[in-house]
Amino acid sequence: MSIIVNLDVELAKNKMQLKELSEKIGISVVNLSILKSGKAKAIRFSTLELICEALDCQPGDLLEYQNAE
Repeated sequence: MSIIVNLDVELAKNKMQLKELSEKIGISVVNLSILKSGKAKAIRFSTLELICEALDCQPGDLLEYQNAE
C-alpha cells in the first residue's frame, strides 16, 4: 500500500512553480520538494489546508491511495 502525492499535477494545472507556492504559503521549498517527491512521512492538516487554498483544490486531488498489489 502506498500514498501517492499529486502535488506536481496540481502545480501544473495552476501553472505555478514550487517556489511560488512556497512563498504563498510560507513553507520552505525543501519541505515542499520532499512532499512532492513522495518521500514525506507525514503532512500536517494545516499544511494541507494551505496548499489546497493556494491551489484551489481538494485534499483528494493531492493525495491518492494506490494498492501495492
